[in-house]
Amino acid sequence: MMTWEERYAAGLPYRDFVDRYGTNAHRERWQAAYDRIELAPAQGELLRGFQRRMYLLCLAGTWCGDCVRDGPILQRIAEVSARIGLRFLDRDEHPDLAQALAINEGLRVPMVIFLSEDFFECGRYGERTLATYRRMAAERLGPHGPAGIVAPGEGYLQTVTQEWLDEIERVQLLLRLSPRLRARYGD
Repeated sequence: MMTWEERYAAGLPYRDFVDRYGTNAHRERWQAAYDRIELAPAQGELLRGFQRRMYLLCLAGTWCGDCVRDGPILQRIAEVSARIGLRFLDRDEHPDLAQALAINEGLRVPMVIFLSEDFFECGRYGERTLATYRRMAAERLGPHGPAGIVAPGEGYLQTVTQEWLDEIERVQLLLRLSPRLRARYGD
């Protein structure tokens, strides 16, 4: 059985992943999305303040529209924090992992596994953020959809970026407050 450390080691950095698995059209879409992502100064300050090393392993596909949006967001976040390692695995080349991460009996991407510095699993997140589901519900369910659903407006990309950042911060705090890691570092 493969460990998370082995899975992470088998993953590719962002650009290598896109170059290896993407067509020219895919690479252009990923680059266009990457170019639109901007982190606010406060977001960068938060990320630079992380104290625990953490690894993000993203199961994705270059063909996937949600991955085209979220992969570049994750890359921008990882670029700002020296404490975040990010690798990508192609869903179709890792069917066992895809099946293990299935949601509602569906193979979903992007899916991120959050790992501690010593490769213990600390969380899973992905497939779609709340803002994306709200947007989809507003488009597909219309005014007869569930009450309370508000589609994100012009700040949609910033909202999705913040949702990813919130989850990454949650895991960073989990690691920062971990009795195991606090005992190791005496903090």
